[in-house]
Amino acid sequence: MTRCELEILREHAGDIARFFPAPSALIEFGSGSSKKMRILLAAAPIIAAYVPVDISSQMLIQEAQELRRDYPRLAVLPVEADFTKPFALPAAATGMAHTGFFPGSTIGNFEPHEAGAFLRHAGRMLGRRAALIIGVDLVKDASILHAAYNDEAGLTAKFNLNLLARINRELDGDFDLEGFDHRALYNSARHRIEMHLVSKTRQHVRAAGRAFDFAAGETIHTENSYKYTLEHFTTLARGAGWTPVAVWTDSGKNFSVHALTFQTDDACSVRRRKEACGASVFPPGERCRSAHGRALRSRPVLNYKYDVAIELSAHADLRSRSLAPAIFRGCGLSAGCQHPDRRQRRLALVSAPPLGL
Repeated sequence: MTRCELEILREHAGDIARFFPAPSALIEFGSGSSKKMRILLAAAPIIAAYVPVDISSQMLIQEAQELRRDYPRLAVLPVEADFTKPFALPAAATGMAHTGFFPGSTIGNFEPHEAGAFLRHAGRMLGRRAALIIGVDLVKDASILHAAYNDEAGLTAKFNLNLLARINRELDGDFDLEGFDHRALYNSARHRIEMHLVSKTRQHVRAAGRAFDFAAGETIHTENSYKYTLEHFTTLARGAGWTPVAVWTDSGKNFSVHALTFQTDDACSVRRRKEACGASVFPPGERCRSAHGRALRSRPVLNYKYDVAIELSAHADLRSRSLAPAIFRGCGLSAGCQHPDRRQRRLALVSAPPLGL
């Protein structure tokens, strides 16, 4: 995915640079590494300010220092914040034209309704007539996705298991990382990759002062990565107040970079919002099965990567009276809640610093 996006940025940097009027402030949501942004800087020297927004202060400081050294005429104005929530833009950037940058298909980690909400939020932060350059991973053959998310080098597995390592470190957990296997599967009905951690044996675990029991084969559903068709993503963008004006894909049509312009959130009709947030693209709710074949249903939770708690969704199997898989997800819930469906229990542990995978 990264190679495909870099291919697009390098080959079409000149076209993308058209969306940076002078003087322009480039505002990157969830900046991390500046590798991709540097391609745009080379193609658009009229960029006068760079505003990286990230929750990791350490990464922000490091990247800002390197950019100031390499681009002495560029105003580097880092903002430490959760980019999914309102934040204050630096005063030096407020008088400039704003272009947002959201690479890496992070948009795919949101549930469809969350993705629509983020796009509306980005429009409000950037302002009317702003532009947004955004990376979107595309629907492709399931075998390609399976190979990518179950790579032989085990990089995705390490990424996934890091969730348990951080729970141990930051929520006083005692997970045995050797007791779980990484599993990624493609849910074709939902157009998404689902990442799970599978308990190898029956085990008892504590985290954040609470105890949890896992049976062999039960899974922790750690993350989703939605894949879009070009048509589905442009529908989502329009419903959030953005006008699609250009799109570029790599040679294999595996990845896309979109250029959007923002008019006003108020122009969106209720019908278009419902369509864009997944009513016609992705059916509400989600359906999956445990390793033992028991069906379960759960609903998405907002801001699961940043308002971190641990949610357990346990679904009773009426035939065996046992519980289907527990799903750990970060959420913004306060401690303890009861789902209206008595077959499903949801518990949220205490709030904690972001896991920041």
